[in-house]
Amino acid sequence: MASKIMGNTYIALLRGINVSGQKKIKMAELKVVLEDTGLKNVKTYIQSGNIVFESEEPDREKLQAVITDAIHQRFGFDVPTLVVKKEDVKAILEANPFASESEENKLYYVLLKNPPEKASARQLKDLHFENEEYHITDTCVYLLCKKGYGKAKLNNNLIERKLKVEATTRNQKTMEKLLEMT
Repeated sequence: MASKIMGNTYIALLRGINVSGQKKIKMAELKVVLEDTGLKNVKTYIQSGNIVFESEEPDREKLQAVITDAIHQRFGFDVPTLVVKKEDVKAILEANPFASESEENKLYYVLLKNPPEKASARQLKDLHFENEEYHITDTCVYLLCKKGYGKAKLNNNLIERKLKVEATTRNQKTMEKLLEMT
């Protein structure tokens, strides 16, 4: 029997889980924990904290708090969480200034929890890195990492520090898959 849609479809992006043995969470267990909070039709994608779910709750900040609290209570650590809608991901993908690049494995999206202050964005724009191009918006820093993200100087931690905003990074394939899952 097909599952009935229970409201809005959201994507939750968790930052920093299952990386180098830190903050380990099994996706099957996370799915159960989130369903226990009342989220519906919870689906996960790969082990790095990508969750698609449905909820009647329209307030994304409340959903972020529910997910963060549930993870803290069950697993004992805090995980920065960003909740976005399908339309947000679609708009971010469509607005990518580097979308015409032939190597999509060089495209990354640093999704921002809040818009950065103008002064912080200006300071970041003053930075230049060899083999890296980027474009800053209120919701995303688009990265073109010509040598790959693993070798990039402009990474999630640097962007968070410079913009003073929580962020989480996903590659092109993951963004497209999450959109497809919604």
